[in-house]
Amino acid sequence: MMTARVPRLPLDEAKAAADEAAVPDYMAELSIFQVLLNHPPLARAINDLLATMLWHGALDPRLRELVIMRIGWLTACDYEWTQHWRVASRLGVSAEDMLGVRDWRAYEGFGPAERAVLAATDDVVHDGAVSAESWAACARELGGDTTILIELVTAIGAWRMVASLLHSLKVPLEEGVPSWPPDGTSP
Repeated sequence: MMTARVPRLPLDEAKAAADEAAVPDYMAELSIFQVLLNHPPLARAINDLLATMLWHGALDPRLRELVIMRIGWLTACDYEWTQHWRVASRLGVSAEDMLGVRDWRAYEGFGPAERAVLAATDDVVHDGAVSAESWAACARELGGDTTILIELVTAIGAWRMVASLLHSLKVPLEEGVPSWPPDGTSP
């Protein structure tokens, strides 16, 4: 098991820090928050940003999860891939579609909306910004809804940031959680 660069708080301390920071208790059970709660105000800000998109977002949750899975794959971020495999599964995203993000251009199961948001994701991860071509495709496929387009770019940027945090802080998976579901294949 990987050792975090910043110590993971024991569960009781993480829950106390979560209470202090107004972060939901259950988040303290995750390794990422056991590390981030060493800085409670920052943990709260990150939680608030991600929770806004997870629980109150305008972007279709399936598209959001495909974006996150793609970021996990492109950045070789086992933690992000593994956690969001579980989230996406609970939302009803098929295993075939989640695996399809590995090579989405060759995967025949995606339509124009999925292809548009995955191209935008690749742009941001590789070049730091959504290209004009990908923006036009996203605007067309997402109905030109400004709120959704802003949220898409924010989701890509936020989960790209999370992947960087996870890698830089060397946050390990929780005990007993299998790596790189469903087949252990990593990029």
